[in-house]
Amino acid sequence: MSLHSKFAPTIYTFIGVLLLITSCKTETESSLKNTTENPAKKVEISEIEAGIKSYIDRKTTENEGYFPVKDENHDLKMKLVRVHTEYLSNLGPSSHFACVDLVDVSGDVYDVDFFMEGEPGNMQVTQTTVHKLNGKPFYSWKQKEDKTWYRMPLEQSTNTLLGVIEGSDSFEFYYTAKVPQLDRMAKMWIPLAQSDPFQDVKIVSMELPGKSTEIKDNDFGNTFIYLELGPDDSGKPIEITYEVYRREKGPYEGTPEVELDLASNLLMPKGGRFEEIAKEALGDKIKDSKLVQARALYDYIIDNMRYMKFGDYGRGDSNYACDSKTGNCTEFHSFFISLARSVDIPARFSIGASIPSDRNEGGIDGYHCWAEFYADGKWWPVDISEANKYTALATYYFGRHPANRIELSKGRDLEVSPGPASGPINFIAYPLLEIDGKELKVESRFSFTRKTQNL
Repeated sequence: MSLHSKFAPTIYTFIGVLLLITSCKTETESSLKNTTENPAKKVEISEIEAGIKSYIDRKTTENEGYFPVKDENHDLKMKLVRVHTEYLSNLGPSSHFACVDLVDVSGDVYDVDFFMEGEPGNMQVTQTTVHKLNGKPFYSWKQKEDKTWYRMPLEQSTNTLLGVIEGSDSFEFYYTAKVPQLDRMAKMWIPLAQSDPFQDVKIVSMELPGKSTEIKDNDFGNTFIYLELGPDDSGKPIEITYEVYRREKGPYEGTPEVELDLASNLLMPKGGRFEEIAKEALGDKIKDSKLVQARALYDYIIDNMRYMKFGDYGRGDSNYACDSKTGNCTEFHSFFISLARSVDIPARFSIGASIPSDRNEGGIDGYHCWAEFYADGKWWPVDISEANKYTALATYYFGRHPANRIELSKGRDLEVSPGPASGPINFIAYPLLEIDGKELKVESRFSFTRKTQNL
């Protein structure tokens, strides 16, 4: 199997979806088969992406700068945020599926599923359904043995359909990136996943450009690949294949490092207004155990924040989270850690990727991060952003991390040598590329193949 085919997204076979949000109450059967049963010429994923972008651009131009999405309760004016390339799928000779994030003028972000018909350059959208609002799904998908799919109401969905694999999970994880065009010397840092009591990690293969060196940070024990790159490395691939066996994480014994786990970080400070908010959220619970206090802060974050990939999100800035009450997983957990540390609850940050539980191969929707706090002699895992999305799992995510994930690094304000000229690394999952002290974006992608078939 070539690397290209190995990393290509899984072919999904979704159809039979009713229009609009309220249709999620009705289970709808899919009638098209997986493309493995249809040997017609395959349309490239890039062509599907171009097709949906072209359609949205055209409709946006026709509607005075906004893409219209309507249902019986809303008349939304939307703008494109991004196309989920990991979910773009070829359903047949001229049938395609795309998942797109659109933001309304109100600031709400909708995850919208599109079904398209036609050839590249002439694709027409035939059906649309709103799958998620601010990260919270209205339904899930379940695959049958004949490879067709049907929509499952959330109240009937198992934990597996909601992103959780309990017990253990085994998979190959593919970390890929491409060096951008360089006109001078550059430096790059890439995190290397490490084995620990909850994950066994083996590097199966690694392809790296330039001159590479393995380095560590002293505070957190992270391992990095440090690359020195030049113009001749432009466009070269970075490919790391891991074999991972992961165990579900519950509360476990340990000892906090006060200088790290109660510290104030550059974007994750403690004290001041964070102490005031924490004490106000705790109320009379300030007299209770640290475990009770942590649960109160956990609930405060769930009740007061909205999961939104909009605005200045994704830096793990506690002040931004406090002001906007929005963000992605980095803001949710940074805000929690700032509050916890402000009332003397040790807490720490980790980042990696969440492996999809509802399929066995394909693309992964970027990085995911989580946190742990220390109470009653144990470290307690929490995943507050996921608990915010799936309220039925709020109890599970207080004290549990599912087996279907991989940790790439831990901690904030990471110091390594050689290190970036811009200072300590805020946190790291994707490659960090620096030229003349300035950070440049690197095209990156995560994908996987499950070894223990889960469906």
